[in-house]
Amino acid sequence: MRTALVAAALLLVSGCGATVAQDTTSGEGPVTVTNCGQQVTYDRVPSKVVTNDTGITELMFALGLKDRMAGYVVNGLKTVDVQTSPWKADFESGKHLSDKISKEVVQGVNADLVFAGWNYGFSESTGFTPEALKQLGIPSYLLTEACRNGVGKQRGIMPALDALYTDLRNLGKIFRVEAKAEELVKSYQQQIENAGKLMAGKPRPKVFLYDSGQDQPFTSGKNAAPQDIIARAGGDNVFGDLNDSWTTVNWEAVVQRNPDVVLIVDYADGEANTPQEKQKFLEGFAPLQNSPAVKNKRFYSLPYAALVEGPRNPASIEAFAKYLSQA
Repeated sequence: MRTALVAAALLLVSGCGATVAQDTTSGEGPVTVTNCGQQVTYDRVPSKVVTNDTGITELMFALGLKDRMAGYVVNGLKTVDVQTSPWKADFESGKHLSDKISKEVVQGVNADLVFAGWNYGFSESTGFTPEALKQLGIPSYLLTEACRNGVGKQRGIMPALDALYTDLRNLGKIFRVEAKAEELVKSYQQQIENAGKLMAGKPRPKVFLYDSGQDQPFTSGKNAAPQDIIARAGGDNVFGDLNDSWTTVNWEAVVQRNPDVVLIVDYADGEANTPQEKQKFLEGFAPLQNSPAVKNKRFYSLPYAALVEGPRNPASIEAFAKYLSQA
């Protein structure tokens, strides 16, 4: 979805380290956007938004919308995200509501919008779903990376960067900051284009995204952010053929695909809490001993929030491209 720039007078609004170009002619009436394939109408500009997870929260911060938030939900395993965030000051000055999102949390702050996603807060098993919120009179917006694609609970309906741009433009329309959203999209596209030049003409390494899991690895299929991060940086995701976003595979498949590089997600997963511990596990895992990644110690890590859909994705592409180009 591409939102045209509005030819209107712009009011510069300062907020928490961000300057937002706000369309003064947009008004406060209803707006309709396409979210996960559905036409959704928002009757007014939300002013008490609750976000779930770091990447989702950073989308709001990047658009300069912290003052439109009642607070955010981020669990205690994501401390690396907050400490490394370009919006650390917004996290610190904003309201951390809970480690886990629930109906009670959002009702407690009179939320007028919940921004989350399937497996990013929304889950039938917990009863916290967009439909349950609708029954409470609370609208929701779903992260596009987490949209279900019609095959069971598999997620992903478009390439990951398209999902990022779609959400920025949708949020720009909902919150009447379309010019700011378009500014971000264009700057990200330029940053990604420049990063792609670093590996131009060089062999493309096979990359295994390792999130967590020792019995079975949790990784990224073609619909999650690492797919585009890896590809635009100059590599090939070894599980880029899986029609899903974040998903579990088996070690036999990892060994068979013989990765040249391992990209590690930096967050505490309950088994190996640091990238160093995850690397140590992989180096000691006998079936992977002959893989080029292990033999050549080709490991690189990025924070969780840099690898889920969010405004850190372009910088992640640039950083990973620099790493790959040094080989």
